[in-house]
Amino acid sequence: MNRAASPAARYLALSLGLALAACAPKPPKQLPPEPGPPVQATTPAATPVLRGPAPGSQADFVATLMGKDTIYFDFDKFNISPDAMAALQSQAQWLLRYPAKRATIEGHADERGTREYNLALGERRATAAKNYLVSLGIDPSRLSTVTYGKERPAALGSNEEAWAKNRRAVTVTVD
Repeated sequence: MNRAASPAARYLALSLGLALAACAPKPPKQLPPEPGPPVQATTPAATPVLRGPAPGSQADFVATLMGKDTIYFDFDKFNISPDAMAALQSQAQWLLRYPAKRATIEGHADERGTREYNLALGERRATAAKNYLVSLGIDPSRLSTVTYGKERPAALGSNEEAWAKNRRAVTVTVD
């Protein structure tokens, strides 16, 4: 049986068609230019491409020293061990390469002891590291010290492994 569509259905179909036509994208008034020849994605030989941190930056200091920006101490001590001497010698070489750079040496302690005691111990550790760098030829005016005591632990925990990581002096370059 073939029936003609009702006027309401025809109206609905016409409205839907007009609505869809209104949403269709309109062609642009002006087309964009044709693409040119392919561009070669190479850098000129005369332009150096920097890879890694900028020379003389804190990132360069850390990357060059590969962990030797930090020295560690025995419990309740602030003397410079042979391992710490080697790390400080590497720091001194870097600082001598960049004579305009300044550095701050941060002294730290583990959580044992009072706040006041650990602040003093952190200061002694930072000063010992500074004095060793000065003995290697670094101008003392380029070096400053700060103590954090037990306030900024590198490792959380109340065990020897965590305490050993927190008994340290960290050298940070200053721009």
